[in-house]
Amino acid sequence: MTLALPDSPQSLVDATWDDLAPYFEALATVPLTGETVEDWLQDWSRLTAVVDEAGTLAMIAYTCDTADEAKEAANLRWSSEIFPKVGEQGVRLAKRLVDLGWTRDDMAEVIKEFRTDIEIFREQNVPLFSELEGHVAAYQKVTGGLDAEWDGARVTIPQLQPHLKERDRAVRERAFRLGAEAYLSRREELAALFDTMFALRQRIAGNAGFPNFMEYAFRAKHRFDYTPDDCARFHAAVEATAVPAVERSMLHRRAALGLDALRPWDTLVQLESERPVRPFRDNAGFVEPAQRIFDALDPELGAQFRTMASEGLLDLGSRPGKAPGGYCTRLPWRGKPFIFMNAVGVPDDVNTLVHEAGHSFHDFASHPQPLIWQRGTGHEAAELASMSMELLATPYLEQPVGYYTPSEARAVEIEQLEDVLMSLVHIASVDAFQRWIYTSGEGHDAAARDAAWLQVRARFERGVDWSGLDDERVARWYRQLHIFELPFYYIEYGLAQLGALQLWRDAQRDPVGTLQRYKQALALGGTRALPEIYAAAGARLIFDEAAMGELVTLVEERLNTLRQGVPA
Repeated sequence: MTLALPDSPQSLVDATWDDLAPYFEALATVPLTGETVEDWLQDWSRLTAVVDEAGTLAMIAYTCDTADEAKEAANLRWSSEIFPKVGEQGVRLAKRLVDLGWTRDDMAEVIKEFRTDIEIFREQNVPLFSELEGHVAAYQKVTGGLDAEWDGARVTIPQLQPHLKERDRAVRERAFRLGAEAYLSRREELAALFDTMFALRQRIAGNAGFPNFMEYAFRAKHRFDYTPDDCARFHAAVEATAVPAVERSMLHRRAALGLDALRPWDTLVQLESERPVRPFRDNAGFVEPAQRIFDALDPELGAQFRTMASEGLLDLGSRPGKAPGGYCTRLPWRGKPFIFMNAVGVPDDVNTLVHEAGHSFHDFASHPQPLIWQRGTGHEAAELASMSMELLATPYLEQPVGYYTPSEARAVEIEQLEDVLMSLVHIASVDAFQRWIYTSGEGHDAAARDAAWLQVRARFERGVDWSGLDDERVARWYRQLHIFELPFYYIEYGLAQLGALQLWRDAQRDPVGTLQRYKQALALGGTRALPEIYAAAGARLIFDEAAMGELVTLVEERLNTLRQGVPA
């Protein structure tokens, strides 16, 4: 059997669910046997790829221009009308496969995921997911439209970021307060939006027989290899290891700046350079060094990045109306990734581009897998690809290959490693906060949520004086898009960061072998269980204080060496 499919994603630009339903109905009703199942799977995979890419193109267009009403409408049609139906049909087709009893070694993990999707699917949740997608788009519209006045001009919130690195403390404070005020000005609207999203998610969980959305999310995300209790162990390990390390780093920063108290606008200014490092001024100055870095790291990776640059698969600069944040997404029909960013000319942009490029390399590596479900992984493996790339690329960031002079490279590596420690703290706080939201019984209360965020941050974030800034501290969670758009997608960053540190440690002894293992792990796609993917890369999942502490100590030792003036 070979199903007649749409010619391309572009042919589906104006498609509705009524246009797509017959393709899925054909797959659901054609006779299926052990002899025909592999051809049937190929047809289903090809249909999924073309439909996914069509919807992804609509999402890209909207996030690149949230002010365009036509793009907003197209994105909403896909996200709230079409994709929930596609998901429903996916469960229907998965049940056909599972009922057939067919299996294959390289499909064992996929079938395990299919079984889970079948178990938790409830028809009454389909319209609730549709409604949620509309609220996600509303959040993107609100946050994508935020701006501030800076020296007589309107600027986006990401465009305030370079000012947080200025030596002039008054400039830093003004930028910090303007960024927080932008979110606080829409606080009531965002809180009401979250009220609605929270209630919908709890209903979805209840419909599927779960006591709360956290328990549902663990099943829906196919977290077969760790539990909520493991995440609580992760929080405790971070509190015991990374939190004191960050506090020591903040004490060092306070002394270096000669301050009586370190305020939140003092945490990003670079201590090792008189002027903020500006790695690039324009798009060409951003992309060309990145190309040289990936060429030097590995010719195959360099060729893949060159393909993205030449085919218009990079949208990197910040501009009005563009959704905040950054992402890499797959275009599965053509087998290419797309990177979206809000770059403003700071070192963090370089880290972000290298991070998202790691995702793109993962997409390229796994695309040869025969079926679309075998190419994707959980976020834990996806973020291992991206976070490892940040650290593996570090030796190439210095000129003439990369962006920085030797002194700048040292300053940037210090900033990067400090951020590794701070990210573990932030990840633990976000995950602990989301756990509280969906299990405490008070997550429906906006004031209680804000108070809980302050308590969580006080537990994990030490060494910074937030006195008199409770509102500004609360604003931080409103700008964490994962909490609104992708609940419980955050602990993956922490697990992957610890995996990446294991590769970073090994690369100092064996850079060639470590990169080879990294690429081998990426090529597995979703054909192996999560611990096996980590093992292929030379890492393991870490939740315990002892193993986490060893890696934190390595980071601190490298930081101390760099602070003493040893070149990167």
